[in-house]
Amino acid sequence: MNNNSSIDFEQLKALVKQCGIEEKIVLVRMLEEETLPLRFGRLLDELKDAASDLTFEEITAEVEAVRQERYDAEKQHQSCN
Repeated sequence: MNNNSSIDFEQLKALVKQCGIEEKIVLVRMLEEETLPLRFGRLLDELKDAASDLTFEEITAEVEAVRQERYDAEKQHQSCN
């Protein structure tokens, strides 16, 4: 796109404020599509960093705790019937 005029970010924000709700929705969807690869990449990086902080023992302990909660809930449910 070859455009001889340009606007700064503040002007762009002022123009967006003048748009109707439907136009703003179109803009949001367009921005979401254009930024999805970047946002997804950042999310993967965060998840990778968070997962590397966990030890195998911590993961195993959490799995066992959830299993115990489910077992206890099922046992409680059966004793009520």
